[in-house]
Amino acid sequence: LLSLGFCFLMALLASKLGFSMELGAFLAGSFFAGTKYVHRIERITSGIKDMFGAVFFLSVGTMVDPHIITTKWMIIIPIAIITVLAKLIFATCGMLLSGQSLDTAIRGGFALAPIGEFSFIIAGLGVSLGVMDKYLYPTIVAASILTIIATPVLIKRSETVALWIKNKLPSRIVVVL
Repeated sequence: LLSLGFCFLMALLASKLGFSMELGAFLAGSFFAGTKYVHRIERITSGIKDMFGAVFFLSVGTMVDPHIITTKWMIIIPIAIITVLAKLIFATCGMLLSGQSLDTAIRGGFALAPIGEFSFIIAGLGVSLGVMDKYLYPTIVAASILTIIATPVLIKRSETVALWIKNKLPSRIVVVL
C-alpha cells in the first residue's frame, strides 16, 4: 500500500512540476528497487500492474487511426527498418565496448531491436505538448508494432547472423572483439 501511495504521490508531484506522470512513477519504482522489499512489492502489485498494462494498451489502441496507417505505410516501413538497423548497430557496439563477446553482442543487439512500448508514451507526450503533429503518433505506434512483430524472427536468426559475421571477419578482428 505504501509503495502504491508513493507511486501516485511521485506521479502527482512530477505532473505538478511540469514533468510526465510516468517519470514520477518510474522514480518511485527506482526508489523501492533499492530496498529489501522489492520482491515483495513486485509480487503484491503484479495484478495491479497487469491491469494498468491492459488499460495502457487499450488507450494506445484507441489513439491509432487505421486510415493514417494505410495511407502512411510508405513512411512507417522505412521508419521501422531504419530504427531496427540503428538499434542493432548501436546495441551491438555498446555490448562489444562493455566487454561482451561478439556472439553475445550480436544476439543482444537483435534482442534489443524493437522500439518498445515506451515510445508510445514519448510520442503521446509529444502530441499532447504540441511538439509533434497528430498523424505522427499512429505512425510511430505502427512502426513500433512492426518492430515488435519482427523481434522473434530477428532473435531466431541472430545466431546465424553472428556465425556469418564471424566467418566473414578476419580472425584477428574476431579475437580482438
